[in-house]
Amino acid sequence: MSIFNSLGSNYDLSFALKALLPNLSQVARLFHLEGELASRRVSFNKKNGLKKFLQDKYDGETVLLFKGREAITLALKILNLPKNSKVAINGLTCYVVYHGIEEAGLRPVLLDIPKDDINFSPETLAHSLKANPDIKVVIVQNTLGYPCEIEKISEICRDNNIILIEDLAHSAGGKYENGEEMGTVGDFAVLSFSQDKIVDAVSGGALIIRNKKYEKNKIAHFENPPLQKELTDRLYPLFTYKIRKAYTVGLGKIIHFFLKITQLLSTPMDDNLYKNFLLPNWYCGLIIFAFKNLNKDLEHRKKIAKIYKNNLDKKIIPDLIDKIDLSTNLRFPIFVENRNNLIDYLEKYNIFISDIWYDAPITPKKYLSKTDYEGECPNAEKISSLTLNLPTHKNISEKNAIFITERVNKWLKSS
Repeated sequence: MSIFNSLGSNYDLSFALKALLPNLSQVARLFHLEGELASRRVSFNKKNGLKKFLQDKYDGETVLLFKGREAITLALKILNLPKNSKVAINGLTCYVVYHGIEEAGLRPVLLDIPKDDINFSPETLAHSLKANPDIKVVIVQNTLGYPCEIEKISEICRDNNIILIEDLAHSAGGKYENGEEMGTVGDFAVLSFSQDKIVDAVSGGALIIRNKKYEKNKIAHFENPPLQKELTDRLYPLFTYKIRKAYTVGLGKIIHFFLKITQLLSTPMDDNLYKNFLLPNWYCGLIIFAFKNLNKDLEHRKKIAKIYKNNLDKKIIPDLIDKIDLSTNLRFPIFVENRNNLIDYLEKYNIFISDIWYDAPITPKKYLSKTDYEGECPNAEKISSLTLNLPTHKNISEKNAIFITERVNKWLKSS
């Protein structure tokens, strides 16, 4: 099988079959039925089981949503801030975070990162507060699972009466350097369960309201997500499993192309998914399954990351890799010149890692024109031009990781 960074790489055949198992409440929706008591009870139990688990884990009122970006927008709306209040975010981030802030009627402020890191520093935050007194919220994202300096950042937020939100899309299960679990420090925590995240259920999100004074502002009205989106999500694990299995012989590329042009392959980048959509029941079962296996998956990622760290040429490994034991190691970042040449070289060995996180300060790069970005993050620009991420997911064996390091080192010697 070919090696990928994404394209359903968190899934195996067992997971694909779990996603395909029929759900009575969804079948009822398909046929415009109300659903019988039994199906309602199943739905109730799964959703409430997940909700209780998250409430206990992160110590806060939990709202289950269809997407993590909804959780960001919802948290900001709950705060009832004046329009155009500012929200400070990492200078190396995803467009859905940036746009999620805009959807709440607020303005993103990018905090540039240091030259050798992928998270903003407390010093940068303090400096930005002086220039932007309208900053009311700070969002930390622990990029790729590597911890930010949460103690100093949270202290700055407390001293300036600023709301702190922890975005756990990359970092559910990770720890900060003070030993606290990510998601247990801020006023809010948001989780994404979308494709290629640490907890991957194809779609899904959650908002944890940890600051009790905001629980009363919780929004109660939610809509069902588009049914077509649910159906493509259900098929996504099986489709991508088949694509990856058949890629080496060329058939996978044909299947991939066909599913994309027919819009049968689910994609996480959808500008319409910022409303208050509820989380359907069948996703809850996949999320619970992923959390049950989270510690095992994190240990695997750590093992693979250490193989890269111990075997790759040290000149391409950033200093932040020293935090492997704390990180969730969503991916293993390396910094290389002539990145595209390395991508092409690795493809000759069926290693496909061209989906770069991050290829711009606000990624994907093609979305940068939709933002107000004006060059305020030169360090993020430089790092995003050098970054290439190596896979750590469950389908990467130790043998695969060693093979990848051998190929990368060979390329470095010849380039």
